[in-house]
Amino acid sequence: MVAVPSRVQSDPRSDLVEIDRVSIAFPRSRGRGTVVAVQDVSVSIRRGEKFVILGPSGCGKSTLLTAIGGFIPVTSGEIRVHGKPVKAPTMNRVLVFQDFGQLLPWRTVLGNIEWAVARRWPRYSSAECKARSMQYVELVGLGPQAEQYPNTLSGGQKQRCAIARAFAVEPEILLMDEPFGALDAINRERMQFELNRVWAAESERVTIAFVTHDVNEAVHLGHRVMVMSRGPGRLRALVDNPSVGRPPHDGAALKLVDELRELLKDPS
Repeated sequence: MVAVPSRVQSDPRSDLVEIDRVSIAFPRSRGRGTVVAVQDVSVSIRRGEKFVILGPSGCGKSTLLTAIGGFIPVTSGEIRVHGKPVKAPTMNRVLVFQDFGQLLPWRTVLGNIEWAVARRWPRYSSAECKARSMQYVELVGLGPQAEQYPNTLSGGQKQRCAIARAFAVEPEILLMDEPFGALDAINRERMQFELNRVWAAESERVTIAFVTHDVNEAVHLGHRVMVMSRGPGRLRALVDNPSVGRPPHDGAALKLVDELRELLKDPS
């Protein structure tokens, strides 16, 4: 476990995202003041790591992830990517979320990925788009379902398609907002394994920021785990995870799970 800095300590050799004293507030209905979702958070995300944001419901973790993507503005402080302030969404920051409806229902598995690839690289020929897309269909194990439509897929297959589409456009940062939260326990564990496998298979590993409230998921996926306190969300701890990717029954992983559960308890 490492100490939480009062300001971002940036290392230009490894830091991709800098979150510097960021607060995010939303107006209440009928103009009755504001609700603070995130308060004075400073942390950095390194290139090529899987960075997990862990916390209870309502702690602002999804709000912070959305702001990293440029989908909502910060109220104060600054989020920087490559040292430049985040002001709007780009295809270098791709969001995958829990909703199974994120796929285009009128396109097949392959067609969903081709659609994204064609927008990422408009000069690609149809053959180039199809070849690249099929590479990622196969990578996530959906070859037999390539010509199926989303309404014929299971929840896990839909999420594998969404992940394939995200990886296929080569984002610098993949933002994942509880993408496996709606799956049953068996498929959730399977998808965690698949995400680790697909990330490791890439020659240039994408940086992943992953939001969850599940401690076991955080330990299985994250190289570092940022623990947020109950709202307004603050950075409570930043934890290194040497047991990332190990089996759930691994001794070091179990110990870290216990430590994170203690951190998630309300302070006395």
